[in-house]
Amino acid sequence: MHTNTQSKTHKLVVTAMLSAVAAILMFLEFSVPIMPSFIKLDISELPALLASFSLGPVYGMAVCLVKNLVNLTHTSTGGVGELCNFLMGVTFVVPAGLLYRKMKNRKGALLGSLIGAVIMAVVSVPLNYFIIYPIYSVFMPMEGIIGTYQLILPFVDNLLECLLIFNMPFTFVKGMLDVLLAFLIYKPLSPLLHK
Repeated sequence: MHTNTQSKTHKLVVTAMLSAVAAILMFLEFSVPIMPSFIKLDISELPALLASFSLGPVYGMAVCLVKNLVNLTHTSTGGVGELCNFLMGVTFVVPAGLLYRKMKNRKGALLGSLIGAVIMAVVSVPLNYFIIYPIYSVFMPMEGIIGTYQLILPFVDNLLECLLIFNMPFTFVKGMLDVLLAFLIYKPLSPLLHK
C-alpha cells in the first residue's frame, strides 16, 4: 500500500514538473522563415511525449491540458487556440504512448511517435480550417491570411491548399522534432522519470 502511494505521488510530481516545463516551452515560440510570420514553432509537446512514454498516455494528456490552461493567462484566441493545441497534442502523444506500452522498446517508441505525428498533422487541417482560421479572420480578412501564404508560394489560392501545402507538413516536422529531442534526452532523464 505504501509503495502504491509512493508511485502515485511520484507520477503526480513528474507530471507537474513536465507540465511546468511544457508551459515554459510553449512561451518560447519562434517564427520559421518558410512559413507565414503568424505561424510559430515551439517544442512544448516534448514534455507531454516524455510523460506518455514514462508514465502512460493519460499523463501525456494531462501535460497537454495543464500547459494549455497555463497559456490561457495570455491567450489571443479566447481559448480556441489552446483547445486546438490541446487536441493536436493529444492526437500526437496518446498514440505514441499506447504503442510504446505494447512494444516497450525503441522501435515501439519510434513507431508510436511517427503514427502520432502523422495523426497530429492530418488533424491539424480540419482544426485550422473549421476553427482556428475562421477566428483569425475576425482580426485579419481571409484574403490577407491567404496573401501571407502567397508571399511564400504565389500559386496557392485558397485556405485548404495553404493548410495542405504548409501547415500539415509543418505540423508533422514539428512532431518529429519533438520525437528527435525525446530520443536524445529520454535515456539521461529516465532515472528521474521512473524513480
